[in-house]
Amino acid sequence: MSKKVLDLLKEKFGAAITETHAQFGDDTAVVDPASWRAVAFFLRDDSRLSMNMFTDLCGVDFHRQRAEGQPRFEVVCHLRSLQHAHRIRIKSRVGDEEGETVEIDSLVPVWRGADWFERETFDLMGITFKGHPDMRRILMYPEFKGHPLRKDYPANKTQPLIPYREGTQDKLFPFREDEGMSFGRQTFDHRNDRGES
Repeated sequence: MSKKVLDLLKEKFGAAITETHAQFGDDTAVVDPASWRAVAFFLRDDSRLSMNMFTDLCGVDFHRQRAEGQPRFEVVCHLRSLQHAHRIRIKSRVGDEEGETVEIDSLVPVWRGADWFERETFDLMGITFKGHPDMRRILMYPEFKGHPLRKDYPANKTQPLIPYREGTQDKLFPFREDEGMSFGRQTFDHRNDRGES
């Protein structure tokens, strides 16, 4: 059934589907970055496809493994149709060889669940998702330098120590006022629970 999905993508988008392949049951379409979001909307909205379950999104760094002039990164997205019981993987190749200009359209307008996956990919790989509602780090603290899952990130690099932010009362770094545990962090004294003084 997923082979039919690939055929429909090639029929609809032509040269924007730069490559398709299947290996170990994973049917994959490589998508031109300019058509990334349009392909996603088509996969979700066409009744023959109904890709209504966003499963995963990540980035892959091919540093020094690609031919000269080829994009360094891939963005990979896994989708499933609950109605038709088929799945597909879409990929797009982005970025220059040095990894300085790495961006692609956000899929958050298509599947809301892409939000934190795109933030994680931005944080750890340095891929920017255009149109994302909150494109900031999600795992590393804001002052962190670089992107630790890139293949050229030094394994022994030491980050500068950053003091806790001033002015936070019940939210500890790195949470903002609208994040973290809404009930705050309280210290529980077990002696009082047992009636001890």
